[in-house]
Amino acid sequence: MKKVLIIDDERSIRTTMSQIMEDEGFEAAVAEDSVVGIDILSTQNIDLVFLDVMLPKMGGIEALEKIKQLWPQLEVIVISGHASIDTAVKAVKLGAFDYLEKPLSIDKILTACRNAFSIIGLREENTVLKKSTDKRYEIIGVSKEIEQVKELIAQSAKSDARILITGENGTGKELVARAIHRLSKRYGSAFVEVNCAAIPDTLIESELFGHIKGAFTDASSGRKGRFELASGGTLFLDEIGDMSLKAQAKVLRAIQEQKIERVGSEKTIDVDVRIVAATNKNLTEACKNGLFREDLFFRLNVIKIHMPALRERPDDILLLFKHFLKEEGAPDFTIADDAVQYLLQYPWPGNVRELKNIAERTAILCNEDIINREILQGLFDSGTDTAIALNASVQNIADAQGSCVLQNKIDNAILDKTYNHAKELFEKNYLEYQLNKNEGSLARTAESIGIYPSNLHAKLKKYGIVRKS
Repeated sequence: MKKVLIIDDERSIRTTMSQIMEDEGFEAAVAEDSVVGIDILSTQNIDLVFLDVMLPKMGGIEALEKIKQLWPQLEVIVISGHASIDTAVKAVKLGAFDYLEKPLSIDKILTACRNAFSIIGLREENTVLKKSTDKRYEIIGVSKEIEQVKELIAQSAKSDARILITGENGTGKELVARAIHRLSKRYGSAFVEVNCAAIPDTLIESELFGHIKGAFTDASSGRKGRFELASGGTLFLDEIGDMSLKAQAKVLRAIQEQKIERVGSEKTIDVDVRIVAATNKNLTEACKNGLFREDLFFRLNVIKIHMPALRERPDDILLLFKHFLKEEGAPDFTIADDAVQYLLQYPWPGNVRELKNIAERTAILCNEDIINREILQGLFDSGTDTAIALNASVQNIADAQGSCVLQNKIDNAILDKTYNHAKELFEKNYLEYQLNKNEGSLARTAESIGIYPSNLHAKLKKYGIVRKS
């Protein structure tokens, strides 16, 4: 039951309003002055306050200021028999939800009360949603490596220092970025993510800084960019290592000056963003090779957090596997020792993302109560891990004209390479073949191999593949 506190020095008003509240299904508490009212707030769970302006000991406006300092989320409806515009404006500026004039009518009281509880309800729903979202992005692990990551997050989150997160694909770099935002003073504001690898060079400036109507051919209306949308909050630049040098220069300027200009506009817009960047590349080497601006690297690399690969944190593998099974509604499996060993010995090239996929597959396909090595190995084989995908793709290509040349090229290229290197070599050759097969058409190639054009564009850029016009 919601509880309403009525602070008024007139007994008749306290009595009448408390009866109205109780008739509406609320619990009522009363106080004859602000001092008593604040004591009640200190000892009881109050959901809404009606506060008179003219009170003994401590005036209502002074009491409102103190209440909002001590309980900033508590809604207060100010009431007064000596209404003035100045008093009403001051009350609202101090955080009052509403301002009612005496004599009070039942309709006015109930309308203000319902409006306030509607806002309170929305706020409570938002809190629940945030908590569920926070749980979704929780960093799971007890290994020494993950504990070090958590410690760095806790130490750096409260500041506005820029952070660079490194690690392989699938290690959980986004989770680190979200944890930093969640623990920061900016948590009440936006967390805006930009996948730098997925945005073509021609659109990156518009995505980051926005544009005005008519700035380019398809700009039928103006729009805000990610920097503006993140102002007051956190901007997460994922895969920053894939950003072009031209875009890097503009991002550097925005970070340095905390000012941007929309595409097509000369108007300068102030922004207040905290930058968190992530990459799976070695940016030090990229700087040496002229692929990444050294000045931007130094701006981003104030605090570096490295997310270890899953094979580097074996203590967390079983814990994560059980966690993902539970997420899928299948927490009751018994995992045999030989299955545990299989999980620990597997190299996990896809890291936590791959482990999550295996757990989902297990929850859906496994009909046994006990998961042993044989069952687990079958679940791995039923998926599309790199070896299976490579063999299947080569077989498909072998059916096409001229495919035997590609087959030999792949076989000769990958046999003596490491797993990750072999995977990248295959993907590069495969994309080159498919692109040539589709006469250089990005759209047709993406459709034929079943990926989004933006993802294909990013991969072509990654491997330096140039389309033939």
